[in-house]
Amino acid sequence: MLLACLAIVTTGCQSTAFTRLGMPVPVTKQGQVTLAMWQGSWIAAWCVGIVVWGGILWAIIFHRKRGDQLPRQVRYNLPIEILYTVLPFIMVGVMFYFTARDEDYITRLPAHPDLTVNVIGMQWTWQFQYPHYKTPNSSLGYPVVTEVGQMWQPGLPMNQQHLPLLVIPEHETVEFNLTSIDVIHSFWVPPFEFKRDVIPDFTNRFAVTPIATGSWIGNCTELCGVYHSRMLFRIKIVTPAQFTAWIHKQQAQQTTPGGVR
Repeated sequence: MLLACLAIVTTGCQSTAFTRLGMPVPVTKQGQVTLAMWQGSWIAAWCVGIVVWGGILWAIIFHRKRGDQLPRQVRYNLPIEILYTVLPFIMVGVMFYFTARDEDYITRLPAHPDLTVNVIGMQWTWQFQYPHYKTPNSSLGYPVVTEVGQMWQPGLPMNQQHLPLLVIPEHETVEFNLTSIDVIHSFWVPPFEFKRDVIPDFTNRFAVTPIATGSWIGNCTELCGVYHSRMLFRIKIVTPAQFTAWIHKQQAQQTTPGGVR
């Protein structure tokens, strides 16, 4: 209880931050489900804790030793023993149901996503390809719109970093195809509330539906070598109109020499 009171005091007026229980603000529909499951787990844990602590306090206060006479025993009390057995099964069953339901939704792949992005991890940067958007006249070896960056350079301000940029549209289903050309990496955007490994010779997939615009920094969360900490990328969620304009600009740039970093 002391920790709970401390958390309330330190969060001040930021009630939404307190109710998120340490999780970032979700920017996808899948992230909202993850947050709801996280909050539900805390509620279940508190309910169980209150019952357990209440039972302990009840025993301490009302059944403390008052003499040498033993209190009434409950061994072989069939209703209580059934309760002890059935109640945990019910609790586990309820938690399993909601976990399985939400996991199925979060990991579900759409039959026809609005946008597909191929994510290629490498030591120590990222490459993003948009296979739905061609650059047929490109002489650069990139037949589709491709974004390639460099790893984070210490000492450079953010506006001078050449991190790869991932741009996706709001309110459209985006499927990511993840693969690596060297070692195991992991693709993580914190407000997605979700991450997935990027594995050589294997394609991992997941899909999200963004619900808010903004810019964030994504990173690799699998130790992948000396410069693992610099393996960052920028992500922008924009309106569909802004995304279309950005794609057209990329197509125009990537049909001329020097169009891809």
